[in-house]
Amino acid sequence: MTTLEASSPLAARQAVVVRWLAVAWSWLFLALLLVFFEVWARAAYDTSFLLNRFNIQSITLFAVAPLLLALGQTLVIISGGIDLSVGFTMGLAAVICARLMQWLDPALGPELSLVIGILAAFAVALIPGLTNGYLIAWLGVPAFIGTLGMYGIARGTGFLAAGGTTVPVRNEYLAFLGNDRILGIPVPVIITILVVLLMHYVLSQSRFGQYTYAIGGNREAAIRAGINVKRHTMAIYVIAALCAAMSGVLYTARFSAGAAQAGEPLLLDAIAAVVIGGASLFGGSGTIIGTVIGALIIAVIQYGLVFINVEPFWQFVAVGVVIIISVLVDQSRSRLTGAHQEDR
Repeated sequence: MTTLEASSPLAARQAVVVRWLAVAWSWLFLALLLVFFEVWARAAYDTSFLLNRFNIQSITLFAVAPLLLALGQTLVIISGGIDLSVGFTMGLAAVICARLMQWLDPALGPELSLVIGILAAFAVALIPGLTNGYLIAWLGVPAFIGTLGMYGIARGTGFLAAGGTTVPVRNEYLAFLGNDRILGIPVPVIITILVVLLMHYVLSQSRFGQYTYAIGGNREAAIRAGINVKRHTMAIYVIAALCAAMSGVLYTARFSAGAAQAGEPLLLDAIAAVVIGGASLFGGSGTIIGTVIGALIIAVIQYGLVFINVEPFWQFVAVGVVIIISVLVDQSRSRLTGAHQEDR
């Protein structure tokens, strides 16, 4: 028996273990975080962290906005791109929704003004989505540069539309979307769950999802396979913008105000959720369920540190460390998988 033959089964087992850890590590890390905060709560406060409904609702509400941004970002990253504009696309949508409702509510009433405000938020989000898609797919502009430019445009437009301040709005139906509960579950959480289920189906069960993985895995091979890569890429960036609009509408609903800077601190969280969830920044891999776990990890870190009275600035440090760990796990998986393929 040669050394290669002897080492191949071992290399194969190592590759299987690493692939399993790459998929499961985020679940294990989430469980570890929950156990840590549960132990801390019982030791320091003689209470439960996990069995407290207020804590669970707070964590899920923390996760709503970055998760909605991350759902669209998941498609973009799997396809091999990046969208830096979604944070301010969210803010622009929030401002437009609030501004129109503020103007129309006295004349049209709360129901119609709500419908028009939400539709306007999605309509205005189409502009950066379509622009990003056209720049990247048809003009060949690198995704980082194209979406960075749109980042600035959406940011400036949002502040201009808001007059440099927040835009307050009072609407009972909007308040229901942002702050009421159905069967004890916050309405924003229910809406986000429905969007997650839809995106999971699209990515895992539809031809659209298959094409997205194909483009991220090997763009030239996807073109040779007959996929309309340009049209598909544009659709992906439009979906990312629409997810940002949904996040902006729910932000306005929750806080009864639209703010251009609403999504600025959430861009890093959205990208982090996708990466922590197992997606590769080089494209070709990632799942919606992984992104959900990534968003929950970030939300647990953020809320948990507040819960144990740690300065909020440590949130950035903790999230950064988790991002580095996730990238190292992905690189380890790639190296061992490549080594196993060479042995074969």
